[in-house]
Amino acid sequence: MKYILGIDTSCYTTSLACVSLEGKLLLSKQKLLSVPDGARGLQQSSAVFSHLRNLPELSATMQDSLPDGELVAICASIKPRPYKDSYMPVFVVGESLGATLAKLAGVPFYTTTHQENHIMAGLYSNDRMQMEKHFLALHLSGGTTELLEVWAHTTGFDINLIGSTQDLHAGQLVDRIGVALGLGFPSGPNLEALAEKADKPIHIPYYVKDLTVSFSGSESHAQRLIAKNADKAGIARGVYQVLNKTICKWLENAADKGYPTSVLLVGGVSSSMILREELNVQLRKAGKNMSLYFALPQLSKDNAVGTAYLGLKAYMNDKYKAGAGLPLK
Repeated sequence: MKYILGIDTSCYTTSLACVSLEGKLLLSKQKLLSVPDGARGLQQSSAVFSHLRNLPELSATMQDSLPDGELVAICASIKPRPYKDSYMPVFVVGESLGATLAKLAGVPFYTTTHQENHIMAGLYSNDRMQMEKHFLALHLSGGTTELLEVWAHTTGFDINLIGSTQDLHAGQLVDRIGVALGLGFPSGPNLEALAEKADKPIHIPYYVKDLTVSFSGSESHAQRLIAKNADKAGIARGVYQVLNKTICKWLENAADKGYPTSVLLVGGVSSSMILREELNVQLRKAGKNMSLYFALPQLSKDNAVGTAYLGLKAYMNDKYKAGAGLPLK
């Protein structure tokens, strides 16, 4: 069996994945970087060292789980987004490992970005979305909150940034309130579990203007509620209500401007089941004819599956250009 290796070394997760030339996902392995108790993140230098420690362990588990086969190409996420000035040191780890292994193995080395990795993982999760050539992608994580116009092509995507946050990211709101509530970092799963216990959300204001959103005011209001010993579960539920209302208004504004109404939601924040359920309800109430698609919950969080599939597309396209096969659509 021939396969492609994907590598993604993001700010908080070390990820490896392998796909066969037939498009079958053979394995997906992730290991979270360790964050000290009470901290709200990691410095890039600490994250780089954590990746260097995690990769040998992940490689060993991959070797034990992967069927016998032949590595034919490697693809790595080498920067956060597909823009010229996009850069983070953590991605240099995956790029260096991928380039070195490819050179030693005598196989092609392809590169992509963390954002395109997320979009590709979302498309892999949805047969319907795989047919879309022009759609919106909403990338919600601790480091990114962006609304993107996306055109899919043979080997990847053309992406136009049409909206973003002017301050905090969606994941930062979740993590900062979660840490303030004593839930640890990253806080998403624990904050959501706490929110499920609430009888009703405590109101927290939200902000959307045109295609720009903001979460700093929401965070400040929630922090004041915490300082006043307001109901913790109600605050947690209020945070998810803020996310829900913000995203709905954001997408409504995009639809009113004539952007595509098929929307793919990716990134760790979009793995929330509360968010998934309430977004569809809210958009129906708003009377907007929009179709929401989500990556599988485990593929909403950081992973290397999209990177591996983008490597597969690039490899097959090269084979096609050499007259030995057909490009993937």
